[in-house]
Amino acid sequence: MKEESRCSFCVKLFKWFPVLFITAVIGWSYYSYVIQLCFLTVEDMDEKVCYLITYHPLLVLFLWSYWQTIFTDVYSIPKQFKIPAAEFEKLQKEPNEENQRRLLEQLSTDLPVLCRTFSGAIRVCEKCRMIKPDRAHHCSVCGKCVLKMDHHCPWVNNCVSFSNYKFFILFLGYALVYCVFISLTTLQYFIKFWTNNLKGYGKFHILFLFFVAVMFAISLVSLFGFHCYLIIANRSTLESFRPPVFRMGPDKNGFSIGRYQNFIQVFGNDKLR
Repeated sequence: MKEESRCSFCVKLFKWFPVLFITAVIGWSYYSYVIQLCFLTVEDMDEKVCYLITYHPLLVLFLWSYWQTIFTDVYSIPKQFKIPAAEFEKLQKEPNEENQRRLLEQLSTDLPVLCRTFSGAIRVCEKCRMIKPDRAHHCSVCGKCVLKMDHHCPWVNNCVSFSNYKFFILFLGYALVYCVFISLTTLQYFIKFWTNNLKGYGKFHILFLFFVAVMFAISLVSLFGFHCYLIIANRSTLESFRPPVFRMGPDKNGFSIGRYQNFIQVFGNDKLR
C-alpha cells in the first residue's frame, strides 16, 4: 500500500511539470521584458512608460485566465445518471444485446439523453457505472466522466470541459495577445542585436524573448483560431474528429443553435463579462 501511495504521489507530481514549465517561462519573460528591456535597455522615458502600462494589464489577464483554467473544478455528473447497483449487475449479466438496449432505455426514460452509440444504444460508462449525459466522456487521466469534455490538457493539468472552457479560450486569447505584444515591442531591439547596436549581457535575454514570443504566438494562432471555429460551430475537439450520434445517425451540427447563440452558450449573456 505504501508503494502504491508513493507511486500515485509521484504521478500526481509529474503531472504538474508542464504547468511549472509554463509558469517558469512566464516568470523569465517578466524579468526579461520589465528588467532587461524596459529598465536597462529602453532609453526613451515615454516609450518605457507606454510599454510598462500596456504590459502589466495583459500579464494580469493572462495569469488570471490561466489560473482559472487550472483550478476550476470539473463538474460532477448529476447523481440521477448513476445506474443502481442491482440494475448495473443485471445489465452486465444480460447476454442479449437487444435486452440490454431495452433496459437502458427504461433507465434513461426521465433523463435528457439524445446521444447514442453507433449501434443506436444509450451510452454507458462501465467504469463510472452511469448513463453518459450528452457530450460527456470518460477521462482516463481524471478517472471520471466529464461534462462536455473537450480534451485533457497537460499544460493546465486539468480537463478542458463545460466548467472551464470559457477560461481556456480566454487563456489562449490573452496568451496570444501577450506574445504578439512582446514580439512587436522587442522587434526593433532584436534588429539592433544583429546590427551590433545593442550592448550588455541583457541583449541575449531580449534576443531569446523575441524568439520565444514569436514561437508561442505562431502555435497559439492556430490553436486559438481552431477553438474559435469550434465555438461558432458548437463542437468540442472530440466532436470535431468524431461527430455525435443521435437516433437518426451521426450529425456534426447536432448541437448547433446558430452562431451567436453558440457563442453565448460558452461566454454567457452578460456582455460586460
